[in-house]
Amino acid sequence: MHLEELRTLLARHARTDWTTAIDGVLVSKVDRPDPPAPSMSGMVLAVIAQGAKRLALGDRIYAYGPGQYLVASVDLPVTGQFTQAAPEQPALGFGLTLDPSAVAELLLQAGPGDAPRAGGGTPSGIAVSDAPPALLDAVVRLLRLLDEPRDRAVLAPLVKREILWRLITSEQGATVRQLGLADSSLSHVSRAVRWIRENYAQPFRVEDVARMSGMSASAFYRNFQAVTAMSPIQFQKQIRLQEARLLLATHPGDVTGVGLRVGYDNPSQFSREYRRQFGAPPSRDATRLRDAVRAPAGVLP
Repeated sequence: MHLEELRTLLARHARTDWTTAIDGVLVSKVDRPDPPAPSMSGMVLAVIAQGAKRLALGDRIYAYGPGQYLVASVDLPVTGQFTQAAPEQPALGFGLTLDPSAVAELLLQAGPGDAPRAGGGTPSGIAVSDAPPALLDAVVRLLRLLDEPRDRAVLAPLVKREILWRLITSEQGATVRQLGLADSSLSHVSRAVRWIRENYAQPFRVEDVARMSGMSASAFYRNFQAVTAMSPIQFQKQIRLQEARLLLATHPGDVTGVGLRVGYDNPSQFSREYRRQFGAPPSRDATRLRDAVRAPAGVLP
């Protein structure tokens, strides 16, 4: 019952830019499968009501379909692909951006024993599960508010909090709970991820980034790998190549300059790694990108 109403609401409120009248709520509608495309995941909850999508993070593959949710607790470089979508039955999805401060507030307000204890180890930055009925019910009630402008300002924040609580207490709650814990291993890794993203063109020593993140080098490397499915250097390479692709879309004739700008001193190495990542050399891919128009390729279904 929840999925049927969810499909109806998503189909009715889908826009080409995926935005809605509720801040942080996104609705997607895609009517054809697409080739794999790289993007950043964002920190989001994504629920699929119809169709299917596959997401790659390093060597990990996440596939999710109707009635399933995916949660990303770190903004990571991923490759996404809609695998089931057609004009007569488009892929339909709901997205909600996750706010670490809102998660922290809920954890502080929860009574002793209300929030499940964190398990051992560092959870992955991305996880997939079947959506429990209570979570789907809250998502449907949030989307209903798109048809109720008078109630939206008051009730939408309350339903968003309920959705966060359902996530915190869900099967993948460990991934979400660490968003709100200032001293969690995920928060330390997130600090490093943010620094690498802001300084991707600069060479760095893993030991220095570990120290900045408040961890020993061995613990940092282990936790970074657990969260991102990549080493810090591999992560930097992914960010460099994605930034290069964005630059080439507007500067297709300056392959060498773009390579230098994102941190590649060797044009041959840049071309080689770019082709390995995107399936074509930079100049050819830039030509293809100029006229390409595609839906966002990140986590959202």
